[in-house]
Amino acid sequence: MMHDSKSRSRRHFLAATTAGLGIAGITRHGKAAEGASTQAGVPDPDIARGEVRSTNGELSSDGQRFVEATREIPIAAHCDVLVCGGGPAGIAAALAAARAGATVRLIELAGCLGGVWTAGLLTKILDSNNKTGIMAELLKLFRERGSSVAEQTGGTVYDPEIAKLVLEELLVDAGVKIMLHTRVAGAVVNSQNRLSVVVTESKSGRQAWTAERFIDCTGDGDLAAQAGCQFDLGIGQDCQCQPMSMLALLTGVDPESIGEFIRESGSGAKRNLLELMEQSGIHPSYRAPTLRHLHSGIYSIMTNHEYGVSAFDNEAISNATIASRREIHQIVSGLRKIGGPWKNIAVVATAEQIGVREGRRIRGRYQISSADLASGLRHEQAVCRATFPIDVHALSMAGDKEIDQSFKKDGLKPYDIPYPSLVAADVDGLLLAGRCISGDFIAHSSYRVTGNAVATGEAAGVAAARSIAMGVLPHELQWNELSRRDG
Repeated sequence: MMHDSKSRSRRHFLAATTAGLGIAGITRHGKAAEGASTQAGVPDPDIARGEVRSTNGELSSDGQRFVEATREIPIAAHCDVLVCGGGPAGIAAALAAARAGATVRLIELAGCLGGVWTAGLLTKILDSNNKTGIMAELLKLFRERGSSVAEQTGGTVYDPEIAKLVLEELLVDAGVKIMLHTRVAGAVVNSQNRLSVVVTESKSGRQAWTAERFIDCTGDGDLAAQAGCQFDLGIGQDCQCQPMSMLALLTGVDPESIGEFIRESGSGAKRNLLELMEQSGIHPSYRAPTLRHLHSGIYSIMTNHEYGVSAFDNEAISNATIASRREIHQIVSGLRKIGGPWKNIAVVATAEQIGVREGRRIRGRYQISSADLASGLRHEQAVCRATFPIDVHALSMAGDKEIDQSFKKDGLKPYDIPYPSLVAADVDGLLLAGRCISGDFIAHSSYRVTGNAVATGEAAGVAAARSIAMGVLPHELQWNELSRRDG
């Protein structure tokens, strides 16, 4: 179902209050208003001493609304390319743009780079082996600096801590300015329909950032939604989305004693693990439990599904996170009771963030469709080729019965991801990368995996930097001409 984000009324309000750089109260110079900082992270000394009582607004007369006061927000910095989201798409976008000569700033909500790779403890990279460029570079580094398992899997099974370090080193060395613990809180589109300002919230308070180009790598399309872009969500009138999953790291088991249950040992490992669980009275919410050996005595496990959770409903995500963490500990406790090789199994860590398969699919200049997958789309502006199968996880505990599976009958042919699907349709100067690019429900179930996220991120980063150098907007850029020129 298509949505128009927070409705056009928000954009109309912002347009009506446009002043200077595009929003009332955002300034490059002058003292900030009450409650704001005089410069990024430095509080007004009077406020710090408690001598000025500040107010951010007031309750409405009926007590049902909070009316936020107008306030000035300093422009914290300007750069060529501002990347929002530091997951697999974001790190590739930032790295590619910086290497192409742009000044780049990366904004990330978590306390580390990598997104689902690190904060989400995914530990497996899908649809990556046919990729070149930054994806191939990362696999090489994960393989060389990882364990024997990383070596044997070509870096596709990796240690999240190694990944954190590698990603930070690469981006710092490329000159990317990294802002962790920072959330996108707003966006401003100017009177020329061009994204001009991003507003964030962090320990430094509310800040504003300007750039020549912006790239939404938030996964859920948060930046594009704030800018008023239309988007699609889930499937059907109820916008049902694929379930979320919590992953965890485990220890206390000898890999040689449980080889038949480790995913990389063969295709029957998931079935073997499920049978073991059910025979022991353990009934996981995900019916294809996946156990991976990472290194020494450390494993990752994915055996959780949280159904019916919206990617932008904070309370629902909070409840799903709590429920999923509880289930993981219950499952591990049940495995421990089996005894034998499982008697000392224990949880090392659960993921900081629950794994989100599906959020907003932002409307782009091209929408990848299930028909494109069926035909094996070849597009003159292809940025990469996707090969991962159509993977629609059950939308409820009832299983796959509620999903029309006819789209799978002819299988999947490798298909191209076109550059225009990375270009926002409604706002100029905004590129998309990762799982929030433009596509339908079925196509998204294939291209959403992180190998494709890196490839689309790299393309968006190159396009952002090169469009600045060429004096054109991203939607005016022809990727095939750029590729020939770069080649």
